[in-house]
Amino acid sequence: MKVIRNATVGTVDVAADGTGLSSHAGSALLALTAQRLGLSDGLSGALASTRERRSAHDPGRVLCDLAVMAADGGRCVSDLAALAGQPALFGEIASVSTARRVLLSIGQAEIDWIRQARAVARGRAWAAGAAPGRVILDFDATPISIHSEKEQAAGHYKGGFGFNPLLVTCRREVLAGVLRAGNAGANNASDHQKVLELALEQLPQSALDGDILARSDSAGASHDFAFSCRETRVRFSLGYPINVTVREQILALREDAWEPAVNQDGQLREGAWVTELSGLVNLDSWPEGTRLICRRERPHPGAQLSFTDVEGHRFQCFITDQDEQDIAALEATHRQHAEVEDRVKTLKATGAGHLPFHSFQANAAWLELALLAHDILVWTQLLTLDGEHAVCEPKRLRYRILHVAGQITRHARRSTLHLPADWPWAGAILRAFKRLNALPVYG
Repeated sequence: MKVIRNATVGTVDVAADGTGLSSHAGSALLALTAQRLGLSDGLSGALASTRERRSAHDPGRVLCDLAVMAADGGRCVSDLAALAGQPALFGEIASVSTARRVLLSIGQAEIDWIRQARAVARGRAWAAGAAPGRVILDFDATPISIHSEKEQAAGHYKGGFGFNPLLVTCRREVLAGVLRAGNAGANNASDHQKVLELALEQLPQSALDGDILARSDSAGASHDFAFSCRETRVRFSLGYPINVTVREQILALREDAWEPAVNQDGQLREGAWVTELSGLVNLDSWPEGTRLICRRERPHPGAQLSFTDVEGHRFQCFITDQDEQDIAALEATHRQHAEVEDRVKTLKATGAGHLPFHSFQANAAWLELALLAHDILVWTQLLTLDGEHAVCEPKRLRYRILHVAGQITRHARRSTLHLPADWPWAGAILRAFKRLNALPVYG
């Protein structure tokens, strides 16, 4: 038998003599979105006090370039060199050492100013079409594992070693986050109150005047946090642990006490039911009007049953002060809290999954950088892209849109970015740049 090998790629001669070439041409969308929304100028004002001399690189511009790098897939400061090597597209980029000095110069005061710049840019992005509709704030703590000794790193609840930041998301966006030691409690009420305040500061005034819901798993179910929501006129929907009293009341219910659960589209959810336990459990220590709702569901095929499951059913409870009478709709809304895991995963893909410094303060600045990068990435998707590219994960977006190769030519004082004519997603990129050019210019 003779094997015939079919070569798919012929012999290629390689020469590094191209000019005006870019391997990350689509990433210009990120930089231009930040510029259009005035985020670059806002960061320049936020870090003006850290500028050592007039001839030096603008620290705000450096931070914005770092955020674009992280949104583009960079994991550490040295990855900024990938943008610095393409001045025709991204302009003059600071050196790695300069960028590192900028990050190390950011203290808590500068972080507060950066957050204000993010809030201003968010208001502009929402006004341009990125608004999420109803404002629902999802709270979640997530471990970030590290593999070296760093300040305040400790063992976390997942059994690893690192940090345990607490985050607040709103639909696609991550509004706020605070870096915490690895052994910080997931149900720390004061931390939940702090990030609630930070998240509210990120919202435009029009959103603050509307209906806001705070949503969390049982880690957020503390009396202090619930009363903080009440004081700020924020409704809450918090996971509630099933203790002995609650369990006894659930098992004593008649079958006709349960009504069918529904999915987010309002259609019946097979094998799931809901009921209200407000009158059966003492809730006097919670804010007035607090209700207790329970869901009963058959575990999905292959799921392991636990000792708390009864007759093949799994139970979950939550408390809420919403006055909606349709408890099935309330339960469906609370169940959507699971989407926070997707937002956390995306944030980790834009820099938060890797904290590169030894200093806790420097890593706190890096987390704020990751939040900036996530904002830029999500706003670019919502304002310039459509279809699956408006909602896809960063890895696919980079593979198809951001990392496309291009060539820049200049003629009659105008620059043109040429994309491959046979690139499958060239049309989507062209439409994105066209939509970007139609946005108001704040920078």
